[in-house]
Amino acid sequence: MTAEMGDKMAVKIEEKIVAYEVVTDQATSAPATAPESKKAASPPVAREEDGNVIHMQPLMKRPAELQGSTYKIKTPLSEHALYVTINDIVVNGKRRPFEVFINSKNMENFAWIVALTRVISAVFRHAGDATFLVEELRSVFDPRGGYFKPGGKYMPSLVAEIGECLERHMTNIGILQPPEVSKELQAKRLIAREGGLTGGNVCPKCSQLAVVRLDGCDTCLECGYSKCG
Repeated sequence: MTAEMGDKMAVKIEEKIVAYEVVTDQATSAPATAPESKKAASPPVAREEDGNVIHMQPLMKRPAELQGSTYKIKTPLSEHALYVTINDIVVNGKRRPFEVFINSKNMENFAWIVALTRVISAVFRHAGDATFLVEELRSVFDPRGGYFKPGGKYMPSLVAEIGECLERHMTNIGILQPPEVSKELQAKRLIAREGGLTGGNVCPKCSQLAVVRLDGCDTCLECGYSKCG
């Protein structure tokens, strides 16, 4: 090995390599930048012209005073009731939920209840459409099984009943409309009420204790399900 070759092989690189070139004895070429495949990929930038870009609404600031309502939840799962408080903010002359708090003497579910209220409140404060929360919460089923409320209404979980409180509140302030009941089902409810039939078996469709026998046919007074069609 000659001294000249040794000097070439012992070069110490002090800085980050940002370009390279191939040197020959015959000719030199201008520095070539790294190939496109070698460059670090930059993160995609969302653009206004992209039709599927979702823009978050700005976070609303909390006023010093808010109006709200408190709903009591009493379940057979605990001797202590839960109290769900939903406070509203007025936007363009209309009330909309801004925050939710849940309080109870029962500390068994404290951690996940606090987490749930913070997530729901965060959704409220971004001023978007939060009605989807009702269906999401009401679709939660407890693997240990649900329970029946006084009057025979079935709740698949405690979370589902919190979702029902939210639905009731949104209906009261006008964000949600009450579910439409067909004239046929209204007539069946009237017949059952006049005949003293206020409760019955579990409905296979909606799981409510509302199946009674009308005109020789089992009929659900909650959702209208009937074996006779």
